[in-house]
Amino acid sequence: MMQKSRYLIEDDFMADPAVHVFEGKLYIYPSHDRESGIPENDNGDHFDMNDYHVFSASDIENEPLTDHGVVLKVGDIPWAGRQLWDCDVAFKDGKYYMYFSLKDKNDIFRLGVAVSNSPEGPFIPKPDPVRGSYSIDPAVFKDNDGTHYIYFGGLWGGQLQRYKDNKALENAFLPSGDELALRSRVVRLSEDMLDFAEEPRPVVILNQDGTMMKAGQENRFFEASWMHIYNGKYYFSYSTGDTHLLCYATGDNLYGPFTYQGVILTPVVGWTTHHAITEFNGKWYLFFHDCVPSGGRTWLRSLKVIKLDYNEDGTIQTINGNENQI
Repeated sequence: MMQKSRYLIEDDFMADPAVHVFEGKLYIYPSHDRESGIPENDNGDHFDMNDYHVFSASDIENEPLTDHGVVLKVGDIPWAGRQLWDCDVAFKDGKYYMYFSLKDKNDIFRLGVAVSNSPEGPFIPKPDPVRGSYSIDPAVFKDNDGTHYIYFGGLWGGQLQRYKDNKALENAFLPSGDELALRSRVVRLSEDMLDFAEEPRPVVILNQDGTMMKAGQENRFFEASWMHIYNGKYYFSYSTGDTHLLCYATGDNLYGPFTYQGVILTPVVGWTTHHAITEFNGKWYLFFHDCVPSGGRTWLRSLKVIKLDYNEDGTIQTINGNENQI
């Protein structure tokens, strides 16, 4: 049984994992870090990712991953500017749909979609970004009735503070202190999986006393949405960004509201925390990254996995992110 986390890829830097079971195998869709020489800044320009690989495994605990190579790169995408950040993949009616975040030629983050006949790619991008999309971190969720949704959004370099009511602001607004925290977004996908079927909605996370989360709370949403179901409950998990936690909240509706429950992962080495939670072969796993192998360089991250445990009441046991400090 996996009691400690382990690194999944030793010879390259991969981060921001999205993980799903397709065709009886586990598939990992990470972003691909590289050294670009760009100085660190709050806009995240030093995270200058350029392509995606796909990895698969039949046994995540005992076998190495299979690397299926580059499946999509910036140069393939007609509307591309730069920075091919995180992605996620969904399956419907014989096709696999990769949703990705990328800056357009005006340096504005949009969500794009690319299509493949195989979970291993390659993925062929559509000529334009998804209409009405913005920000970063698409996380695709298939509900029990087969309908697909995307959760998305990230602050600072993720540009979420530039939008209100799905419209671009003339001046970005980043709340602080007792002001209400910015929220992730959720939107239902169209039947053909290529567009939004409605206006994106804010994802409301409530404190356990029923009050709205404030911007000054260390457990408020920042980026890296993920959704899964456990024992009939919806679990919305996310990164708190500059306070470096992975947290979660639960609810009875995928739109929310969700009630905050606790911390999944305490801070790791590195600035960002991004994750996926997936059941495979009867066990639950947390996939995430840290920067230990690169000597703490926050833009060169490495994928990890650890077994995830639930308590009898459905709460998640907190995992110590500092077990492998440099």
